[in-house]
Amino acid sequence: MRRKLAAAVRAGLAEGGPGADRAWRLSFARAANAAMALMVDVGRVTSDRRTPAELLELCPERGLIAVLEGPEEGLGLLVLSPPVLSGMIEMQMIGRVSPAAPASRKPTRTDAAMVAGFIDRAMEELELALAEDGDLVWAGGFRYASFLDDPRPLGLLLDDLPLRVLSAEVSLSKGAKSGPVLLALPADGRGPRPARLAPQDPAAAAGAGFAQALADQVMAAESRLHAVLHRVTIPLSAVIGLKPGDLMPLPMAAVERVVLEGLDGRRVASGKLGQNRGMRALRLLPTAQGAETVLREPLRAVAGG
Repeated sequence: MRRKLAAAVRAGLAEGGPGADRAWRLSFARAANAAMALMVDVGRVTSDRRTPAELLELCPERGLIAVLEGPEEGLGLLVLSPPVLSGMIEMQMIGRVSPAAPASRKPTRTDAAMVAGFIDRAMEELELALAEDGDLVWAGGFRYASFLDDPRPLGLLLDDLPLRVLSAEVSLSKGAKSGPVLLALPADGRGPRPARLAPQDPAAAAGAGFAQALADQVMAAESRLHAVLHRVTIPLSAVIGLKPGDLMPLPMAAVERVVLEGLDGRRVASGKLGQNRGMRALRLLPTAQGAETVLREPLRAVAGG
């Protein structure tokens, strides 16, 4: 089983695993809500390998192309189609997404500045979601660097290496606007390794499970405590002579410093005697005050029967 697990981990590291597509849906929606209080519904995400030349054909016309910089100077792209970009700008400018079609224009530097924080938040959310997934190697560590208003320079900007492209249809504010979003990152995997790549020894895992189960059983066990008002020392002859109805004098201060003891006689806390809903009750004192109360009690009061 250990050999199979190690092989599966290596395969997941090489091929990327199935986690990024699902993680990107949640990360994009969470970032939109956190950055601009925008409700976003991300449809099914598809994952493909593409060359930079093929990516040029996928970019929506007049979309904002955010250039992402990642580990080892790797470059990626996040492309927001005009409806998605327009809805995000409207949400920040007027507090809602208009159902009107977006204006036919190229994105500007101001547009890029207004969504740069959202982009960083989305990439950070994606990295956190993949902390224990093999896809972290190629999808982790990217942040916003700059933007392009035209896809033609991409052939010169990107290395001639395969890209992993996540494509999704995004709906804003319950369908007020919708459009495609593309995330393209280098497929060669230059990012940090996920935390789960060090497989846990099954024997160690079993031992940890047994220890937790034992701890749960111990913590669920009953523990009986005795509330001690006062201790007195009297001769054995007086104890033998006790009978029902006899009175034992207690100091008035006894109800102000009741000591809680375990079955072994060890003092665990102290408090004040009172009542709650007609029943006798004990109000526990803070730890420091309780310790002070216990120390004040004379040693001779503890030594007797």
